[in-house]
Amino acid sequence: MKNQDWRQRLYVMVFQSDTPAGRRFDTTLLLIIMASLVVVILDSINSIHLKYGDLLAYIEWGFTFVFAVEYGLRLYCSPKPLRYAFSFYGLVDLLAIVPGILAIYYSDAQYLLIIRVIRMLRIFRILKLLPYLSQANYLLSALRGSKQKIIVFLVGVSTLVTVFGTLMYVVEGPDHGFTSIPVSIYWAIVTLTTVGYGDIVPQTIPGQVISAMVMITGYSIIAVPTGIFTAELANAMRGEQLDHTCTTCKKAQHEASASFCSRCGNALFVKNV
Repeated sequence: MKNQDWRQRLYVMVFQSDTPAGRRFDTTLLLIIMASLVVVILDSINSIHLKYGDLLAYIEWGFTFVFAVEYGLRLYCSPKPLRYAFSFYGLVDLLAIVPGILAIYYSDAQYLLIIRVIRMLRIFRILKLLPYLSQANYLLSALRGSKQKIIVFLVGVSTLVTVFGTLMYVVEGPDHGFTSIPVSIYWAIVTLTTVGYGDIVPQTIPGQVISAMVMITGYSIIAVPTGIFTAELANAMRGEQLDHTCTTCKKAQHEASASFCSRCGNALFVKNV
């Protein structure tokens, strides 16, 4: 019984973010993750690596030990260890410690330590904390609502860059850097998004005219996905405010623009005078 009670308390602390112990655990873990990322960034600077490389390596192994202990605790107290091990967070937790362990035994595995940057994905655990959960739900709801519109937009843009890229391949040709249709499509994407690397430049007058058309088109459509997502986000936030139970008939769901209950006609909001 004592072992089960201890395992249950450990599960609440490790997996439950809505308890004081769980919040402290997640906050501490996030701070450790951020510290490990700082070590990765500092170690990538050559002057710091030459001077403090050994110290940073010891610190990294310390972080690896902490994450390995945490991973073991999660497996120990999880009701379904295999389900956790093969979940998204479980795989991220495993990838965060495996390169560090391999580097202890194989010097060539030091290059695998770059994978430790994947620990940054664990910061998404903060979305489970209650103050951020509702805001994350707004974003997810907006993404779901705008998914079809954005897919149609991306298909349209893909068609445009394919047409423009093929046209530039025919007009400019390999002599001017447009060596193939995929390369020309790459140029069309770079130009349409107004990035403009300048590695491939049209030389003929027809090619420059087409390039100008692509630039103008890019400025015309670049704000479309932002507008779609913003509109869906506003609808999600407004719908959340109206998603409550009618005080008269107890109906819970209403449209985002509703001011009165669709079942009994009662006002959904009562203004304070």
